[in-house]
Amino acid sequence: MNQLTQALLYCLAGTGFTFFCTAAGAAVVFLFKKEIKVGFQRVFLGFAAGVMIAASVWSLLIPSIEMAEEQGGIPWIPAAGGFLLGAAFLLMLDAVMPHLHPGAREPEGPHTPLKRTTLLVLAVTLHNIPEGMAVGLTCALAASAEGVPGGAVTMASALALALGIGLQNFPEGAAISLPLRREGLSRTRSFAYGALSGIVEPVGGILAVLVAGGVQPLMPWFLSFAAGAMIYVGVEELIPEAN
Repeated sequence: MNQLTQALLYCLAGTGFTFFCTAAGAAVVFLFKKEIKVGFQRVFLGFAAGVMIAASVWSLLIPSIEMAEEQGGIPWIPAAGGFLLGAAFLLMLDAVMPHLHPGAREPEGPHTPLKRTTLLVLAVTLHNIPEGMAVGLTCALAASAEGVPGGAVTMASALALALGIGLQNFPEGAAISLPLRREGLSRTRSFAYGALSGIVEPVGGILAVLVAGGVQPLMPWFLSFAAGAMIYVGVEELIPEAN
């Protein structure tokens, strides 16, 4: 098995787990009719924000600096540059893509004739993109560093990141399927939309690994890019919603 194939398999395993957690959360529409309790949502949102910030530093930014040093470059340039690009990318998507955050009354972004149900799915899909990139890249790096002492990303840190994001994806899936059910959709369709909102994580993770693996010198930039995007989601969405 070559290194790229192994990296893709690890990436698929990590992002597949986070997608499964989203689908499992969406499946609660078959058991409940009402929203998840507010206190429960706040705990998971706060937990998710903490995971994202910690993972952005320990699993993405620090490995980005270490890889840049190994390549003989100036370590802070890809770390800072990629971080700012990641935040700017999510800021741009936030501005140009119409979406409706769970619990909000008015949609954000440009005016659109799309239904509230579609806007709700788009909102969660929007911040699942950097999550998929982050999990995919860390799992791929852990695969390439397996058996190498002092690797930039260890398997333990990759598993911790996937587990943390997976845990916050569970209530996220429910936060889509339950409101869709109240909007009049069938339980099956509500579940399908909730589950499919997480499909961008495996897709984003695999694409990030393929692009970064094909241009290895850009890997530090990809890592810090994912970190900037994840912290943007935490600061702009998760922390305010938790409060």
